[in-house]
Amino acid sequence: MAYSIERNSTFAFIEVQAERLDSNLAPSLKAEFLLLNTEGFKNIIVNLYRIRFCDSSGLGSILIGNRLCKSESGKLVLCNLQDNVQKLIALSRLENVLFIANGVEDAKTMVN
Repeated sequence: MAYSIERNSTFAFIEVQAERLDSNLAPSLKAEFLLLNTEGFKNIIVNLYRIRFCDSSGLGSILIGNRLCKSESGKLVLCNLQDNVQKLIALSRLENVLFIANGVEDAKTMVN
């Protein structure tokens, strides 16, 4: 598995351990968002510190997770973004749609 998941009473924490969020990883990440949603998690933190490349399918999976969290009045928070991922989000004009934190502690504050 290219990521790990920790669950607690307030949020689920996903740490992506791959360097690419593309069509190889995006479907399983999307499935995890759906599973977490059905388990009742409305807040999810995704640590992307290792992701150096993200394509449209990766961004699509993040947007699905974001929509699922918002539908439950929760938040999907991305943290520790590499410059390339940050640029993709800016180019896609999603910086006002997605919650982005500098680090894990900032992300935890955003969901509490």
